[in-house]
Order: sequence, then C-alpha cells, then structure tokens
Amino acid sequence: MKILAPPAAELTRGRAATPIAFIRAIVLGYRRRGMDPASALAQAQIPPALLDDAGARVTAAQMEVMSGTAMQELDDEALGWFSRRLPWGSYGILCRASLTSPTLQVALKRWCRHHRLLTEDIVFELIPPRSGQRGSATIRVAEHTALGELREFCLVSTLRYLLGYACWLVDSRIALTEAAFPFPAPSHAEAYAYLFAGPARFSADAASISFDARYLELPVRRDEHALQTMLQRALPLTVLQYRRDRLLVHSVGQILNADPGAAHTAEDVAARLNLSVRTLHRQLKDEGVSLQRLKNDARRERAITLLLQTKKPVKQIAAAVGFDSEKSFARAFREWTGAPPSAYRSGETIR
Repeated sequence: MKILAPPAAELTRGRAATPIAFIRAIVLGYRRRGMDPASALAQAQIPPALLDDAGARVTAAQMEVMSGTAMQELDDEALGWFSRRLPWGSYGILCRASLTSPTLQVALKRWCRHHRLLTEDIVFELIPPRSGQRGSATIRVAEHTALGELREFCLVSTLRYLLGYACWLVDSRIALTEAAFPFPAPSHAEAYAYLFAGPARFSADAASISFDARYLELPVRRDEHALQTMLQRALPLTVLQYRRDRLLVHSVGQILNADPGAAHTAEDVAARLNLSVRTLHRQLKDEGVSLQRLKNDARRERAITLLLQTKKPVKQIAAAVGFDSEKSFARAFREWTGAPPSAYRSGETIR
C-alpha cells in the first residue's frame, strides 16, 4: 500500500508543539539497530543539531514523516519499544480486527485483546464502570517488561494512537477526564495538553486515559473503504484533535439542567468540560446549536415541570429558572411554547 505524506513545503508550517524528546527516541531506535537516522531526519527537515536542544519542538507534519520513515526503514511500527519488532502493517491488522464492532466498547475490548497477539511487553485493559452505573471508563496499560529510555515515548504514543483510532471509529472527539502517566512530569510537560486534551497526572501507578463511559455506547461509523484511506495517513491520529464531540450537547445539557436558574457563563461551562470558550462555541456550532439555545431549553423544561407538578406562584418559578422578573419570564415562556405560563398551567388553548 502506498503511504501518503505531507508535501515537503508544508513540513515546517504550523504550530511546532511536538517535543524534540520524541524525535530523539526515534533516533535511539535507529542506533539500537546499528542504523543511521540521517535520511529520516533529512526527509522530515529536522537538522541533526536540533537534537541537542532539549527545548526544541517540531511540527506534527515533521513528526509524521519522521515516524513513518522510521517505521518502514526499521520495519518496526513500535520503533524499538518492544522485545521484538512489529512489522510494517501490524497496527493496520489490529485496526481491521475491531472495525466490524457494533459499538466503541466492543471495538476497544477487541483492540486490547488483540494487541497481546503483537506483544505482551505492555498490555491494555478497558475498565468500564460497574454494571448499571455511569461514570468514567478507563484504558489502563500494564508494563510487563522494562521499557528503559523509550518508556515515555512508548506509553504516550500507544495511548495516543488508541485514543485517535477510537475517535476516528465513532467520528467524534472523546473528551478525556484524565490522562495519567507513571513517571515524573518531564520538562516538556506542557505538550501533554496538546496530545491529551484534559488534565494530565504524573507519577501515577500506571499509564491510563479516562473518559465519560457514555462514549462506549456510540456506534462504530467506519467501514473497510474508510479504513484503507485512513491507513494511508494514520499517524496524524496520534497528534490531531477531533473537532466534533457527539456527546458535547448532552454534556452541556446535563450541566445546565442541574441548575437551570444559574447564569452558566460560557467560561464556567467550558471550564467544567476542560475546553476553551472558543472551542466550546465552535463545537456547539458544529452540532447546530448554541449555548444560549441549550440554556433556553433547560429553563423551559424546568419551568414546565414546576408549572405542571407544583403549585408555586409564577413569580417563584420565574426566579427558579433565572429570570429577574415575572414579566420577562412570561414573555420568554410564550416565545417557547406559544402560551403564557398561567394558561399553560391551566391547559387553556391560546387562540
């Protein structure tokens, strides 16, 4: 299969956020095999002198070319991490084995199980919430061999690839509640926010990523043709974030419904979802809604419940759903339902 690569002219454009430490780890994989990384560095337009600058960064496109070239030259998609090589195409087979899964949960279970056929140096485990409960799901990595100097790069790369593949499978950003790593925070720790959007915790017991378990219920949306196309440029999955989040509207709704009378500024909602305000507005727009519309929906549903299930005065209901006056509430309620609150409560038909 022909592997596509970014145009050479685009390699150094864009944000340089990938730590040079990851390039140095690839170079180490070459040297352990007694091979010269010069060609790969040249193709990625990375000057060898840059390897000595601990604070240097490269672009996602440079990392893609460097990794892809190294995987083919070393014939090892693991880039030297494991006790035996994973020949070119190994992870493609792993992807294909989970492609026919009905849901993300089944796909991740298959991925974790089949990864052991490639290597048992590290083992993945999907830990869903207990039966009948909501909460977080976790993918945890158990290390069965010493990974040495390649430990950070191995754990970061394998978790980020699995996360990227999972997002691609369900065509949705999977928002992380936490990414944890079993080593002290490196000097380039700020790059983790780019690779794993959400809180990062270091010096943990094991490497893992956690996310809302509702993502597990999303259906797999890809087929064999889509997989063939994706595999021609699979490496961007390890560094690029998905824009669409198919659970975002529901997550925002939960926050708003918990307290419909609160102000719920964009800053507050975004902070609770580990997003920037700009990203929150953009992703909601991608889903065809706005924060204000979701606020109105939450207020309307709460107001209707209070009108029909309690005897509270309209003035109290207005305050409970965030309105300063009964008049402004009545005007908004009529826009929502076509009837004023008192008529809606009594069941009168508005002509």
